[in-house]
This record gives sequence, C-alpha cells and structure tokens, in this order.
Amino acid sequence: QVQLVESGGGLVQAGGSLRLSCAASGRTFSIKEVGWFRQTPGTQRDFVASCTWSGSSTSYADSVKGRFTVSRDNAKNTVYLQMNSLKPEDTAVYYCAARTTAGGQYNYWGQGTQVTVSS
Repeated sequence: QVQLVESGGGLVQAGGSLRLSCAASGRTFSIKEVGWFRQTPGTQRDFVASCTWSGSSTSYADSVKGRFTVSRDNAKNTVYLQMNSLKPEDTAVYYCAARTTAGGQYNYWGQGTQVTVSS
C-alpha cells in the first residue's frame, strides 16, 4: 500500500506561484511514477505532469510546459509541483497519484488540494 498526502494549495493572483507537495509513505519502493492531475467541477481529471520515482524523467502537459516543474525530494519521499506564471485557467483541484507499473494505471491517489488563480 502507498499513501499520498498533498499540501500547498491556495489562492494566488495571476502570474504568481505555488508549490504543491505530495508526500508518499508506505510501500514507496513499489512506486514507478508519480503524476499530477487536475479537475474542475463537472470535468474529468486531466494530466498535468509526472515524474519517475527515480527522478530521471519528467513529463508535462503542453498547457503547463515552461511554467510548471515536477521534482522529487528523495530524503523526504516527496514529489513537488512548482507552478509559476499561474493563469486563471489553472484553477482546479490538483491531485497527486502514484503507479506501480511503468505506463500503467495510477493505483493510488491523494485527497486533492484546491488551487485558485484570480485574474
């Protein structure tokens, strides 16, 4: 089992920055990749970014490339999503998720944290 605890959401002005954290515990050795997703009311969860557990590879949705950065703090078993140059359209509930199979489904999910960007 893997447990994910998110933090860092909040309200920010357009152009500002936030850093989301996803702390992993449990059988973290089984994690292959951690992803970030976001969802607005009535919509599906969209992929935002991901990072292999080793930290050797990252991936980003086109909408956030150049603005968001995903990274891992090995000592803390925590994955971060640094969000810069935030736009109102970034407003969503952000979720972190982990998968134990490379390229497979995300098995574990955090509780979500609200990010609101005002114009």
